[in-house]
Amino acid sequence: MKLQQLRYVWEVTRHNLNVSATAQSLFTSQPGISKQIRLLEDELGVEIFARSGKHLTRVTPAGQAVVELAGKVLRLTENIKEVAQEFSDERRGSLSIATTHTQARYALPPVIREFTRKYPDVALHMQQGTPKQIAQMVSDGQADFAIATESLELFNDLVLLPCYRWNRCVMVPKGHPLVDQPLTLEALAGHPLVTYVFGFTGRSQLDDAFRAKGLSPNVVLTAADADVIKTYVRLGMGVGIVAHMAVDPEIDSDLVALDAGHLFESSTTKIGIRRGTFMRGYMYDFLKGFAGHLERDLVDAALAAGPRHDTGLFDSIDLPVR
Repeated sequence: MKLQQLRYVWEVTRHNLNVSATAQSLFTSQPGISKQIRLLEDELGVEIFARSGKHLTRVTPAGQAVVELAGKVLRLTENIKEVAQEFSDERRGSLSIATTHTQARYALPPVIREFTRKYPDVALHMQQGTPKQIAQMVSDGQADFAIATESLELFNDLVLLPCYRWNRCVMVPKGHPLVDQPLTLEALAGHPLVTYVFGFTGRSQLDDAFRAKGLSPNVVLTAADADVIKTYVRLGMGVGIVAHMAVDPEIDSDLVALDAGHLFESSTTKIGIRRGTFMRGYMYDFLKGFAGHLERDLVDAALAAGPRHDTGLFDSIDLPVR
């Protein structure tokens, strides 16, 4: 059994059993991958993939167990490399962050600026997607940290670190009727709304608030991007509801931002880290830069406790509000 064979099995699974796409991503040949997978199956005495002719059709039950273990072996191999790198050059390496548009656009820029100033030799990679997609990236070892509000708790191998609380504001053009009246859910329900796609940026709390009042909001357009939401507010499509952090006083000077914190439960942004991740020194620094209460000892305690989301480690911490 070779490490290369395990990597081929893992990558083929990640590429939806497309051996050609896997070969392209690994800069190798399709026949070479197929041959090595066959050799591994012969050695193990089980089929990892079911086939129809030359095409892989599905992962067998035995293959599923092999794939899961292969992923763990490959992640441990990466940890060994990280250990060696930490002791040979603690200020050089890479950090991959998977996050949503809102975090990348509004929460992360000052953190990234300071981090790159302090660690110029750390290659920083940022990937964007839906909360489920970014959680999957970290679960699969494609990214180090997942930063989001929704969906991270669905992945049982992720340790969640609460970072900060936030709430929403309503965006309307100047002169809009909502500007000169008390802001209530009933008033909002009387206007067409433009807000986040379900599963993004605390959308579930928004829906829960209307439901609790027996109201059916008229959501006419949804988007994953706060800037897109504001664009359509400017076009007169409706009233925007966005994260408060997404308001830029200069860029949004043509709109009026109405605080809606009294209408909705606050949401909590978290960082998800795969259990077993070897933490480089600069990774701890990044966490503290993003959320000041994430001291090294607290992070280590959370990682040691594992993916239990009710450990109580953060109960006594008053999370900052953004």
